Amino acid sequence: MKAGYSLLLILLFLIPDSKAQDVKVIDPPFWWANMPVTELQIQLYGENIGSYRASVNYDGVEIKRQIAVDSPNYLFIYLDISEKAEVGKLDIILKNGDKSITVPYELLEREPAEGRYQGFDSRDVIYLMMPDRFANGNPDNDTIEGMLESADRSNPQRRQGGDIQGVVENLDYIKDLGVSAVWFTPLFENDMTTKYGAYHGYAATDLYKVDRRFGSNEEYKAMIETVHENGMKVIMDMIHNHIGDQHWWMKDLPTKDWVHDFEKLGQTNFRGSVASDPYASEFDSRKLVDGWFVPEMPDLNQDNELLTDYLIQNTLWWIEYTGVDGIRMDTYVYPDKDYMARWSKEVLEAYPTFNIVGEAWVNTVAGEAYWQEDKDGVDDGYDSELPSLTDFQFAFAVRKAFNEDFGWTEGLSQLYYVLSQDFLYSDPMKNVTFLDNHDMSRFFEHIGKREAEFKMALAWLMTTRGTPQIYYGTELLMGHENRGGDDEVWRQTMPGGFPNDSRSVFTREGRTQKENEIHEYTKKLIHWRNSSPAIHEGKLVHFIPQDNVYVYFRVHKDQTVMVVMNNSEENKTMERLRFAEILDQFKTGQNVMNNKTIDLSDNFSVDAKKTVILELR
Repeated sequence: MKAGYSLLLILLFLIPDSKAQDVKVIDPPFWWANMPVTELQIQLYGENIGSYRASVNYDGVEIKRQIAVDSPNYLFIYLDISEKAEVGKLDIILKNGDKSITVPYELLEREPAEGRYQGFDSRDVIYLMMPDRFANGNPDNDTIEGMLESADRSNPQRRQGGDIQGVVENLDYIKDLGVSAVWFTPLFENDMTTKYGAYHGYAATDLYKVDRRFGSNEEYKAMIETVHENGMKVIMDMIHNHIGDQHWWMKDLPTKDWVHDFEKLGQTNFRGSVASDPYASEFDSRKLVDGWFVPEMPDLNQDNELLTDYLIQNTLWWIEYTGVDGIRMDTYVYPDKDYMARWSKEVLEAYPTFNIVGEAWVNTVAGEAYWQEDKDGVDDGYDSELPSLTDFQFAFAVRKAFNEDFGWTEGLSQLYYVLSQDFLYSDPMKNVTFLDNHDMSRFFEHIGKREAEFKMALAWLMTTRGTPQIYYGTELLMGHENRGGDDEVWRQTMPGGFPNDSRSVFTREGRTQKENEIHEYTKKLIHWRNSSPAIHEGKLVHFIPQDNVYVYFRVHKDQTVMVVMNNSEENKTMERLRFAEILDQFKTGQNVMNNKTIDLSDNFSVDAKKTVILELR
């Protein structure tokens, strides 16, 4: 009996503590050898993990610091991974007195950089889509057992079932249109309740997982590889301002200041201009940055260094894991601006061929330009380090241009004046321009479904400066669907992308005559633009709009393009002498849409409600 009792004590001593050994979360789940950054933060989460201390015995890997936080269930470990560290599996040994836990961790081999993280620029045309609303390729993942929201086609405020497989199955449609980059609204897990819903993807509940109703991490990576194989790029949508209130952090915050206090601050004031306002009150500034976007989206505190390291590293992980080509950062003006500058700088230093566009939804050109990189003389030298902006001023101007009568500052003059302020940007060619997006009424509907003006605006988008973005369905004259809230009205599903749809707009046969007409017009414009160096890189020269006609040129050493936008109700004669500074070098112009040749040696006429695009000879 005495010997048996002793053996029992020995066995009990050797069994690890069952509570402590349960490491529930390891973020990031793996890393790579020979990364462009040597520091790696690992966040461990499990019961009482904070009471343990870590050690590593792996050549080239050294623990620099480890931090226990307010919650006893987290431990943050900072590793230095030198170039000596080889691909392989290492063990992180956690000890707490006589208790020990082994956490396996893997350093993978990096994939060749060729064809990955390519960036995007003014040579590209971006296609913006909401995966949930595009196409359902796998109905089996519409409802996942244990997740809080299922698909419900009868309710536009709920998930519709679109997924990664649906995108892959309809990739030929996107490629045929001629676009060279696809921007997907976020695919992060958004396991939110049906009360709020988060089909849009902007309420992340796990920043390292693709939502299973879209597919898996592996499917997302494979989709990006397929897009690359088809000669296109992928732009990933990220959010560092907030998370969803069902994020697993919210049940056990690492630190008391991980998110801002909603009880004290309430919602943001949504006034992005406050960030660049030299006279802004501290109250307004704090409300903008620290207030919650909506009550279901806790506002992250970028003053917390552990959190900011986590977010930056999460970005690097997704870039390296998927090879994605660019990022669109949501609500760029709402987080701490010094953090956003640091984030942009570190990401672009790690991946120099990459590109980032920030959502800067403000109300003035100056307020927009504030957020672009390397603009001297503003805010005591503040540099956002951000290359590209979502050009809302462009969108606002074009919406007014075709909804106002022509005047000194009205109508087409809006287009002239918005471009005349480009001196405020460090590089306006890097701006992403658009007519509409998932947060705005659809342009066709906004201008009263006037087809002539719609085509003129589309031609403007494709021929002026910047990197154009078109919103899915724009190529089909998509208007509004009168059901759901405001957001859902302009976030329709693509007919043919879902089971039991009566027709498919992904085929010519499934489209109406009018849809085919605008589809072909859009397609021809984009394909021509793809091979036009003047549009990609050419200098822009424009003339003051007169009599509801706006004329501008794109001038490049290999090509010169003239664009005449006649928004009046009658044909107009172009007086050659007015444009002689450019036209004197040319004799004819070839209309890129119908291949007709115009004699430029004398005055010439442009039809009413038409935009004529001429390659000059």
